[in-house]
Amino acid sequence: MKALTYMGKGRFEVMEKPKPRIVEATDAVVRVTLSSICTSDLHIKNGSVPKAVPGVTVGHEMVGVVESVGETVSKVKKGDRVAVNVETFCGECFFCRHGWVNNCTDPDGGWALGCRIDGGQTEFVRVPFADNGLTKIPDNVNDEQALFVGDILATGYWAARISEIGEEDTVLIIGAGPTGLCTLQCVRLYNPKRIMICEKDAARQEFVKSHFPDVIVVSPKECMERTMQLSEHGGADRVIEVAGVDDTFQLAWKAARPNAIVTVVALYDKPQILPLPDIYGKNLTFKTGGVDGCDCDEILRLISEGKINISSLITHTFSFSQIEAAYDLFENRRDNVIKVAIKNDYKENNGEEV
Repeated sequence: MKALTYMGKGRFEVMEKPKPRIVEATDAVVRVTLSSICTSDLHIKNGSVPKAVPGVTVGHEMVGVVESVGETVSKVKKGDRVAVNVETFCGECFFCRHGWVNNCTDPDGGWALGCRIDGGQTEFVRVPFADNGLTKIPDNVNDEQALFVGDILATGYWAARISEIGEEDTVLIIGAGPTGLCTLQCVRLYNPKRIMICEKDAARQEFVKSHFPDVIVVSPKECMERTMQLSEHGGADRVIEVAGVDDTFQLAWKAARPNAIVTVVALYDKPQILPLPDIYGKNLTFKTGGVDGCDCDEILRLISEGKINISSLITHTFSFSQIEAAYDLFENRRDNVIKVAIKNDYKENNGEEV
C-alpha cells in the first residue's frame, strides 16, 4: 500500500509499505476512507516534534471502516464506520483512570499515530487499544462530518471544557484557523454572554462573519482595545489561544482580565516566554497542553443531533494520489484553504487507482 512517510526534517515521501496486521489482542486495522492534513503534520515535517520517528507514516485525522479486530476488542467489529482518535490510550494506567489520556504511560499511549507509530495518510492503519481509540459513526453522520472528531474537534471540545465557561463570560478565542473554528463551535455550547475571535487573515475573518454572525471578529491590531471596551472587568474572562505564534501567546495573557483562565492549546515551533514579573498580580490561571481526546462519543452525539457542524471547514478535496499537491496548498495557505480532505482512491486489495 502507499503511505506518506516522514523521512527526516523537511521531507515527506510517498512510499510502498506492507498492509498492517493485528499485533495485540486489543488492536484493530482500519481501512482509511477519508483523512486530512493537520498543522501538527507540518510541525513534524519542519522538525518541531522531537518524538516524531523518521520512517513513520504520518497523519492522525481520519475516518474509515474496520477491517479486522483483535480477539479482545468488543466496542467495534468488522464493517463498522469509525472515527479514529488522535490519541491511543490503555484506559488502565493512573493518567487514563483520571481522564488524562494524553499522558497514557503505555509505550503506544498518547499521541502516537502518525508520530511514533504509523498513522493514517495511507490505505490501512493499525489502531492500538481499539476499544478506546475508535468511535462508531452514527448512520446519519457522513465521513466529512466526522472527519475532525478525533483531533481538532476533540481539541476544541476539550479546550472549551477545561476553560470553565459561564453564561456571563466574555470568551476570546485567538486564531480562526481550523482548530480555532472547532473551538468556536464548542464554546457556543456553553452559551457565554459574548464570544470574540481574533484573526489576522481577511478571508478567515469573512468566513467567521458569514457562518457565525453573532460572533465579534477582531484583528490583532484592534484586539486589546476592543476586548477592553466590550468586557466589564478589564479583559476577557476566558481566553483560548489556538494560533500558536509568539505574538498570540503574549496577546493571550495581556487580553485576560485579572483572575481569568487562559487556555493554551496551540503547538508552537519554539519555546515561549512567560514574563512572570509583568503579569504578577493578575492572578491568572493557565491551562496548557495536548488534548485529552476521550470525548469522541459525546462529540459524535452532538454532531448527530445537529448541535455541531464542521463540514464547512473542508474547503478542498483531493485524492490520495494528489496528496503532495494537497500539502503544498495547505502549507502555503493558498486559495483561502481552511481544511483539506484526502479521499482514499486505491482499491482495497491490489493497490490500483480507482
